[in-house]
Formats: sequence, C-alpha cells, structure tokens
Amino acid sequence: MVYFAGLVGLLLILTAEARIGNSSESSFCTESRECLLYDLVCKNDDYNYEVRHYDSVKWVSTDEECYFMDKAMYTAFGRLFKYITGSNEAGVNIDMTTPVTVKIEEKKRMWQSSVFTLNFLLPSDYQMTPPQPSDDRVYFTEMPDMKVYVRSYGGWMMSLTSSVNFMLLKRQLDKVQATYNKDYHYAVGYDSPMKILNRHNEVWYMVEGEPVCPTSS
Repeated sequence: MVYFAGLVGLLLILTAEARIGNSSESSFCTESRECLLYDLVCKNDDYNYEVRHYDSVKWVSTDEECYFMDKAMYTAFGRLFKYITGSNEAGVNIDMTTPVTVKIEEKKRMWQSSVFTLNFLLPSDYQMTPPQPSDDRVYFTEMPDMKVYVRSYGGWMMSLTSSVNFMLLKRQLDKVQATYNKDYHYAVGYDSPMKILNRHNEVWYMVEGEPVCPTSS
C-alpha cells in the first residue's frame, strides 16, 4: 500500500513536470526557466487562430476590480510578486515562470468595471505543495484540463491591444460558428517590460464542446 501511494505521488509529480517544462521547448518563453507547455490541436492561418490543449495546472492568483486592465495589473502584479519573493508562510523565493495570464470578465456595458484575476504559474517544484500566502487576497487556482482558442499578437499587452485582439478572435469564432465560454476571456503575456523586440502576447477563449478547426483554403 505504501509502495502504491508512493507510485501515485510520483506519477502526479511527473504529470505536473511534463506540462510545465523547460522554456527551451517553447519559442515564446525566453526569459524564464520554466514555461507552460501545450499540445497543438489545430491551426488555421486564414482565420488567424489555433486550438491548444492544456493539462490541469496550479496557479497563484489575486483579484482586482477596475475599469482598465493596465491599472488592475499594476496593483495585482505587485501583490503576486511579493508572494514569489518571500511573502509566504515558508519565506521562500519562487522562480518566475511564463506565461502570466489575466482572466477578464466580459463587460455587459462599456462603463461597467470588471474583475481582473492575475495568475502566476507555479513552477513544477511547487505544483503539489506551494507555500501558503501571507496575504489573504492571494490564493491558489487549479486551472482545469482544457482546450482554448488562441490568437497571438506582438507588441505590448495593454487594455487597448488586448481588447482589439479579443474582439478579432471573437469575430472569427462567431464566423465559423464555434462555441466558447463568453463570460470571460484571458489576456496572456510572455515577456517582461524590459524586453523590447519580438514580444509575444495572446488572447484565449475556452472551448465549449468540440473545437472548430476550419481547413485552410
């Protein structure tokens, strides 16, 4: 029984490490040691989106209600950065990983504020037993095994660029009659503010049902 429990634990650790791998395995991750990995389901250049499969992984998260993503990210980033630089019950420093994701509620009205949830991916060493946060506004999120529709773009991830790209992705998904979760989307960034060239950002919508993968013309 002890052997079996140990084997199960080892398999769980290997599963976590298999999907949070060395950044050299991804062309997007150039500034961190570890990166979130995925399986490409399909890609269509005519419609400018792709479908990816991600395994379930754990993130450290915090919420901020605001009218603009930029201001929310500034406040939330500082909160999570304190967590990974020792503001946790173990007092340990935790490596930064990529990407950083922002879960954004879809606005019902233009003048309505949104809740922005900023997420740092926990490294493979801390996927099973991360240290508890010292700040009660910081918590852990278990992102489910999922498929996502992804649109990529360069430059800087800001309120304007993110909004333009999620609307473009939404338009393409509606055009091919794809079903997806319309309550929220993700803004996804891979680069630090210090990086100037070859920046990579994404917007995600979560697939509902079977993903739609049109063939290229």
